Amino acid sequence: MATYSEETSESFLHQLVSHAQRHRRVVAALVYTGITTGALGLAYLVHSDFNRESVLNSSFAQTLLVLLLIRLGVNYLFRLGLGRWRYVGIRDFGRLLVATTAGSVSFLVLMNWSFGVLGSVPVSIVLLEWVFTGYMTGGVWVMYRVLYEVTRVRQGAKQRRVLVLGAGEAAQMLIAQMLRSSAGYLPVGILDDDPAKNGARIHGVKVFGPTRDLDEVCSKLDVEEIIIGIPSATSDELRAIMKYSELVDLPLKILPGIDDVLHGDPSLSQVRGLKLEDLLGRDPVQLALPELAESIRDQNVLVTGAAGSIGSELARQIAINSPRTLILYDQAETPLYYLELELLDLAPDLEIVPIVASVTDQDAVTQAFETHKPQKVYHAAAYKHVPLMEQNPRSAALTNILGTYLVGLAAARAGAQAFVLVSTDKAVRPSNVMGATKQAAERAVLHLQEQYPDTSFGAVRFGNVLGSSGSVIPLFERQLEREEPLTLTDENITRYFMTIPEAVQLILKASLLDSFPGHVAMLDMGEPVRILDLARNMLRLSGRPFRLGENVIVTGLRPGEKMHEELSAPDETVHATEERRVSLIETPKGFSEMPYPLRVSLENGDVVGLLNFLATEFWEGKSRPVAPEGLGSNLVSLGSITEAEG
Repeated sequence: MATYSEETSESFLHQLVSHAQRHRRVVAALVYTGITTGALGLAYLVHSDFNRESVLNSSFAQTLLVLLLIRLGVNYLFRLGLGRWRYVGIRDFGRLLVATTAGSVSFLVLMNWSFGVLGSVPVSIVLLEWVFTGYMTGGVWVMYRVLYEVTRVRQGAKQRRVLVLGAGEAAQMLIAQMLRSSAGYLPVGILDDDPAKNGARIHGVKVFGPTRDLDEVCSKLDVEEIIIGIPSATSDELRAIMKYSELVDLPLKILPGIDDVLHGDPSLSQVRGLKLEDLLGRDPVQLALPELAESIRDQNVLVTGAAGSIGSELARQIAINSPRTLILYDQAETPLYYLELELLDLAPDLEIVPIVASVTDQDAVTQAFETHKPQKVYHAAAYKHVPLMEQNPRSAALTNILGTYLVGLAAARAGAQAFVLVSTDKAVRPSNVMGATKQAAERAVLHLQEQYPDTSFGAVRFGNVLGSSGSVIPLFERQLEREEPLTLTDENITRYFMTIPEAVQLILKASLLDSFPGHVAMLDMGEPVRILDLARNMLRLSGRPFRLGENVIVTGLRPGEKMHEELSAPDETVHATEERRVSLIETPKGFSEMPYPLRVSLENGDVVGLLNFLATEFWEGKSRPVAPEGLGSNLVSLGSITEAEG
């Protein structure tokens, strides 16, 4: 009997909510009429010390009629319809406060400035009605949302009301599948920017207008989810859709790019959540590169820093292009072990040699080259975290400068065909220790080209990559997971971004250019991205509102941090190449002529000399703008301490 009672109760609640949704305008009007009537009546009673005769003898009915017209009109203008009640949140209560206040002010002005035609109402009654209306409306909203959530959970998976963006062929196939399948999607409307399609019906689903009407249509149709059915949508179009959808706080999904649906019709199984990469508009990556396969086939390839973000992706893309042996060199034992397992699955016939050692260990570096004789070397090993390297300049100098020189020198002496340094945009007019060490590494590599012309030496310079450990995006993701505010250092700070696979593919393509030896290559990073916009988009993708000062906090620039990065300096000349997204930089005269202090320090493995070179070169600003306050003192003091200890 109890089970039957529970089922009857659940069925009744479900039917109640369903009927309310189907007749939402009538229900909303009736509810607001009831609230207004009750609020005004209660206000009159309180004002008259609960003297019902006094209320009945007043002009209550006439006053109520005027107030009802105002309340219903204002609620319509502020879109307080029943469609929003299911997802009511803090922002909706702010909208309620404004709407209720606007209605009360309009009512007070109309009644008291009507020259006696409508009568007058005491201000105290208006204030009481304002308070009662606000509380009663908010209470009804909360009760309805609770009722909706209870019925939704009890009913289990149900059809979600979906708004489809786009009316092209892919969207039409998607809508047809929704109507046929039991996946729980119910297409209730379409938006498309083609005026000729406005009002048309696709599989019985109406096109309501352009995408800019998204907020209005979502409210009108009680939409629960938005699917972008445009596989060819550009990043600009997706960002525009993101902007239009900011007010609705609904899940936003997308069909994958056209390359992902070439092997079959678009299907519901391919629909996924919108990703940050979609908004950046990066080109798709083709992992199999015939020119790379031709270059490394049956050769030994060495990747340093192989366990890192860039190094591991280099290893993946190299592994599937048929080298004889892939040597993975890194001092991080555990991630190197897992990378080896991954590559064995990816390329079962490939010989993989993991070496756990530091690039500053000259004996280990020399032994690796003498034993395995790699023909191609991709040097990704580096310390990259700017704030951390400000506090650890000795480690930065050892790994980023001396480590690069030792690996490059060993490559040349072992007869390697090519050495490629993975560099960074922070090497351009550096303002921090990390950037200064990477520029010194670039100079060392170009100097080695002059000293050992039989080996191709070059560097590839690019900006941030999505998902790199310790970068801003994983930081934001971690903060979102913990429901903490997103922290950024300045509202106007910008950075260049590309995906890791894309960056690695372009590194490989740059290294194959005939004109690469002796040059620094620069990757096309697209337009710089404002980190504040990045935070806004990540909040939107997680279904949260953007509120600067609340869930987005500005902390101030950190030591050594730039407002805007750059990929080339004013005294560098950029030349186009046959590879569309790779340019070559003509460095200023003397850039590859390694200064005597740097050359001697590298040849002797003298870290004190390296630190003093950095302090003199960048802190005193002899060839580049000075570094932030503290950089030089950190370097000089640490150099002095090290020298004294030695």
